[in-house]
Amino acid sequence: MKFYKTLEQIIEAKNPKEKCKLFEVFYENYKKGQCSFEKEYNSVFFTKPSYEGFVEIVAPQDVPKRSNLTQPLGQINLLHAIAHIEYSAIDLALDAAYRFHNMPKSYYDDWLEVADDEIRHFIMLEKLLEKLGAHYGDIAVHNALFEASQKTQTLLERMAVVPRYLEANGLDATPMILEKIKRLPQSEMLQEIVATLETILFEEIEHVRKGDTWFKYACSLEQKEEEIYFEIIKKYYPRGFLRPNDLNIEARKEAGFSCDELEHMAQRKVC
Repeated sequence: MKFYKTLEQIIEAKNPKEKCKLFEVFYENYKKGQCSFEKEYNSVFFTKPSYEGFVEIVAPQDVPKRSNLTQPLGQINLLHAIAHIEYSAIDLALDAAYRFHNMPKSYYDDWLEVADDEIRHFIMLEKLLEKLGAHYGDIAVHNALFEASQKTQTLLERMAVVPRYLEANGLDATPMILEKIKRLPQSEMLQEIVATLETILFEEIEHVRKGDTWFKYACSLEQKEEEIYFEIIKKYYPRGFLRPNDLNIEARKEAGFSCDELEHMAQRKVC
């Protein structure tokens, strides 16, 4: 099985069930050592997200709001938004393995493991949606994560932006969502949502840690100081860290952020 060509086909698969099945077959072959890396392969620059045509794409401000989480519609909106993040993250992890060639095998091991996790997270959320009579694709989404992958075509920028900024922001946001849900009158569905989000939060720490490892590797390759992280984030996200009081300091430390970085983000002493 050809490594890059097969990954390209998986990334381009438009149907979620097809994408997940194709990856399952590929990943089993990869773990058995039955994939060969093509010596020369020109990776495609994807101009459209794989979910275009499956889900309606709108501007971020036009995505339905997650109001009234005690009601099915509010729960569906929340679950669909998170499912879309996880589905986008599948392609981001696959693209990390597909786009950057001649890396150590442990690099590909890491990002395929992340893709496997993201698929499992997506399936967990899809099952909750189905319990509520909904499916992924029922609600409009934005493509901000896909746009991030388009903008970051070097290893250094990709590792800084995707795992170390966007995914790390999820480490901050998820506890706030959990806190909000736990204050509500509890139902079986809300308890299932909490359990699912807690699992995702725990496992996403490791994803950010992997990104941290390969960001530092990219810094060493390019002979850059790790402080370049803030220059990269300012380049793509000029408003940067807007909610310093909401940083999940312990999770970010576990994921590899230094005290100096965290204090720069938080604008206060945190370590």
